[in-house]
Amino acid sequence: MAVSATQVKIKMSNMKYLMALAVIMILISSCRSTRKISTAMSKKDSTTVSINPAENDSAKRVETALKKIKARHIDFTTFSAQMKIDYADSRDKKYDVNAFVRMKKDSIIWISINAILGIEAFRIMITPDTVSVLDKINKTIQYHTFDYLKEMTNLPVDFTALQDLILGNPVFLDSNIVAYTESENSTSLTSLGNYFKNFATFYNPDLLLQRSKLDDVDVTRSRTADLTYQDYEDNGNRKFSTKRKISIAYKTKLDIALEFKKVEFGAVQNYPFSVPAKYKLK
Repeated sequence: MAVSATQVKIKMSNMKYLMALAVIMILISSCRSTRKISTAMSKKDSTTVSINPAENDSAKRVETALKKIKARHIDFTTFSAQMKIDYADSRDKKYDVNAFVRMKKDSIIWISINAILGIEAFRIMITPDTVSVLDKINKTIQYHTFDYLKEMTNLPVDFTALQDLILGNPVFLDSNIVAYTESENSTSLTSLGNYFKNFATFYNPDLLLQRSKLDDVDVTRSRTADLTYQDYEDNGNRKFSTKRKISIAYKTKLDIALEFKKVEFGAVQNYPFSVPAKYKLK
């Protein structure tokens, strides 16, 4: 069945919406914990421990958990993967696209996004200094400083955090842990940042990231995000989550499912980003 130019442009408009929300999720997850909470969340059939530096036992439990989590941190020189992205909005409109991502540590995030019929719609290059977006449907090019991401979301952004989120590392977690919950199957750590309350849950006994639940500290905004991580696969000496879900609720609702395929670490790769002369600066 033939696809009209109008249909393609509609799809591209939705892709822009998706990419904006994906960036917001990345920025949300990069918020660092800076304030304390006085009480811990409790669960049935679990043990909740409030962290008191003066109590050696509770401090040691947290220290042990953090060491295990740190040991699972995925390090890399280069990374590449194919991603299948399915998302649905609050009006039950559903879309699916394929994306190819390549990264060089501390240097480059390169993304190619295909829409219907395998047509490449966008090519995106992110470095610690710049964000470049090549719109291959409308034949335009955009250049922004990295601060553009901060301005777009009114949240701090960190290039390393962007890479860590793609890898599945718990980028929001720091040493400012004030409470944790233990059960037979999971361990949960609790912290509170400037923007969000963060509840991070890990699978026992290996402490692989299972879920991150974020709630806006400003209750009048009713902004929440729920990230889950599943289907860990061995990749060398790494455990990599190949299936993830992101649910966002803020004025509207969006559900995103990510499936990673052809995951590869350490390969020699390039990051093509040539701009045809006929493309217009947007």
